[in-house]
Amino acid sequence: MGVKIDINSIQRDMFIEHNGQPHRVLDYEHVKPGKGQAFVRVKAKNMSTGNVIEITYKASDSIELADFEQVFAEYSYNDGDYYYFVSKTTYEMLAVPAKNIENEIKFLKEGMEVVVFIYKGQPIGIELPRHVELKVVETEPAFKGDTAAGGSKPAKLETGAVVQVPFFVEEGDIIKVDTRTGTYIERVK
Repeated sequence: MGVKIDINSIQRDMFIEHNGQPHRVLDYEHVKPGKGQAFVRVKAKNMSTGNVIEITYKASDSIELADFEQVFAEYSYNDGDYYYFVSKTTYEMLAVPAKNIENEIKFLKEGMEVVVFIYKGQPIGIELPRHVELKVVETEPAFKGDTAAGGSKPAKLETGAVVQVPFFVEEGDIIKVDTRTGTYIERVK
């Protein structure tokens, strides 16, 4: 059994157990209706499926903390089914199933430092750095007049991701991308 805590001790980014699954608390609010009992509305992300759900707890409830660890690790390689990361502290290899990190893979490159989520001893997912710098490998050249209009064009990055970039970005440029939204931030060089 995990550790139980009082619902009033809940915090963002805490990992809790709900219906036998690990969830990460994204947000919560204490609600005190005029009549009836106070309750806590929690927005949480299922760490196995990525789905975000809303859970309502009574103010008197206790919640169970998930048996959950976060390990800083460096991306090493993949074999198609698993992505392998080396722990920065123990240097052991952590194998994360590819199907669990489909969204993250497109911004992942060799040597990148990530957080690996470990649930009950099993690596189940990763968190990328908020911003990553990646090289543009393919994009259409801009035509005269395009750059003034301030539109955007698709660019393929070294990791295979395709993001919309301003017209002045060229092949070979390094750009900074927000990994949560997949949007271009700036040209680095």
